[in-house]
Amino acid sequence: MYQRSSIVGMIVTMRRGDSRGFSLRRCFSPLMADPKQPQFFAIWQQSRVRADNSSFSLGSVAIGENFGFYTNRKGCNGWQVGLLTGVFAQFNLDEKNASLINTDFNVGVPLSWRSGNWSARLRYYHQSSHLGDEFLGSHPEIKPSSFILEEAEGILSYDYRWLRFYGGAAVLVHREPSTIDRTRVQWGFEARAPSMRTRILEPFLNRLIVTPVLSGDFKSHEELSWIINTNVLGGFEWSRTGSRRHFRIMVTYFHGHNPYGSFYNQKIESIGVGAYFTF
Repeated sequence: MYQRSSIVGMIVTMRRGDSRGFSLRRCFSPLMADPKQPQFFAIWQQSRVRADNSSFSLGSVAIGENFGFYTNRKGCNGWQVGLLTGVFAQFNLDEKNASLINTDFNVGVPLSWRSGNWSARLRYYHQSSHLGDEFLGSHPEIKPSSFILEEAEGILSYDYRWLRFYGGAAVLVHREPSTIDRTRVQWGFEARAPSMRTRILEPFLNRLIVTPVLSGDFKSHEELSWIINTNVLGGFEWSRTGSRRHFRIMVTYFHGHNPYGSFYNQKIESIGVGAYFTF
């Protein structure tokens, strides 16, 4: 019989795991290299604005997660309704007091599904973006303006051994300014090498494993003439056996249009390193 439960019952089931001793997989796993995936991270990047070839040190942080509140699952298969929340902020580390450049606030409802190696996510979310007061004070030529998006998105994913492939599309239901074109497409991959046990942090943490990972996310927007935005991450992931909590140290590379806030038409290139934590 299918299990019907609240989020509390789902978490208990996740921790108990299946008959082989492994924890259940998510209905839809987070997209590792998606810059707008709600998660916890802190990244240092050296960024270059391609229009004038100027560069600066950028600090990018995020706080967010997808929280499931109703699920209908049999083993790993089934579906789940959740709530996503995310805050994405960028800071100019070359300026005094590391002035805040921009903050994006995201909230939405994802519906996720899994059947074997196939999984999918449908979600509707709202984003509002706000420029930092210190940034506006040092750039009087930039006028504060509303930048609001409401988007419906669908992503289909397939796991094949140590690889994962995904792709999908999205359409803007509401946007300010209203002149922005509505559609975009997205695709990507994730690759995991065999996990290895490590004695790092013992005896504080036992059963710790490390996994080399590589991921790429690609987006193409109608508004930006379908030019591809590329975000590539590579590094190592630490986790405990049977746990869904992961800590990653990743080298990052981004090339394309700025993925955050009202700077969506700004062409940039960035390279850096970051720490990521997911539940």
